[in-house]
Amino acid sequence: MSMMHATQLGTAPPTAQVMRWVIAATLPGLAVMTYYFGLGVLSNVLIAALWAVAAEALILRLRHRPVWPTLNDASALLTGVLLGASLPPASPWWLIGVGVIAAVVVAKQLYGGLGHNPFNPAMVGYALLLVSFPTHMTLWAPPQALWSHTLGPQILGTLPTSSLDGLSGATPLDAFKHKGEAVLASEFWASSPLPEGTLEAWRHIALAWLAGGLVLIAKRLISWHIPVTMLGSMTLLAALFYASDTSHFGSPVFHLLTGATLFGAFFIATDPVSAATSRRGKLIYGAGIGVLVILIRNVGGYPDAVAFAVLLMNICVPLLDIYSVPRPGGKASSEHKATRKAS
Repeated sequence: MSMMHATQLGTAPPTAQVMRWVIAATLPGLAVMTYYFGLGVLSNVLIAALWAVAAEALILRLRHRPVWPTLNDASALLTGVLLGASLPPASPWWLIGVGVIAAVVVAKQLYGGLGHNPFNPAMVGYALLLVSFPTHMTLWAPPQALWSHTLGPQILGTLPTSSLDGLSGATPLDAFKHKGEAVLASEFWASSPLPEGTLEAWRHIALAWLAGGLVLIAKRLISWHIPVTMLGSMTLLAALFYASDTSHFGSPVFHLLTGATLFGAFFIATDPVSAATSRRGKLIYGAGIGVLVILIRNVGGYPDAVAFAVLLMNICVPLLDIYSVPRPGGKASSEHKATRKAS
């Protein structure tokens, strides 16, 4: 809710301007993803954006709220873009629709709309899809031509799952996590476990998300606190795991430049509504996300874990906002505690 409060005080741009800048900052990442994975990336984003705007308009009608002023803030559009960018390319329209309904209707509008949702809407939709439809959510194709002859059937959901399995390949994080305990990291990489160019593609995509994130920081639309502490805690903990057993844990660079790490650090964790608001709270919040990502990747059952880490830390935000507010100057510690309890 920090953005909402700052907007009212005149210390931040209007909500619509912020949302549109964030959408613009996703363009480098989306462009590089499209270059490597084809037009299915754009179809995800376009379908998700249309679903999101339509779902928000419908719920606003049912709530007897003005439709256009709310849609004009571009928050639903941004949710659709972020969710679409998170999904495997050319996901079926119905899969995207289920995710958008969970994100916009359940995680946002049922809580009262923008400024009231405690969880990141896009990640609620993504997590629901990952748990409910794991087969479709792990069908990441290897780098391919811009246009694929299976693109239409995939989007329409008419391509059999057996055919999808033949077209898909594991992401680097997924492949490394399921390499088997008996297989050493050196043996794993020596066996060329990924289709040619896959690791390079994911690294270039990560750097494109980084470029977009740096634009947001330069424009002062997000602060550095959450991305830096998230990436810092991930680097430190990944280094400790890697130092303890280089044969079975990925290096810090591997964790930073594969999966949704940089996308999550700059575009997901920094959500102005569901993230912590105070500077100290943001530092703890970002560090907590980074720690959870590495723990889930190395010890848990999911290879990426950014969505789950963000949602788990969203639960902690109210507590962080209460106990991380700095003590006003001139007040004794006991007086500050009394004021905090009263509030």
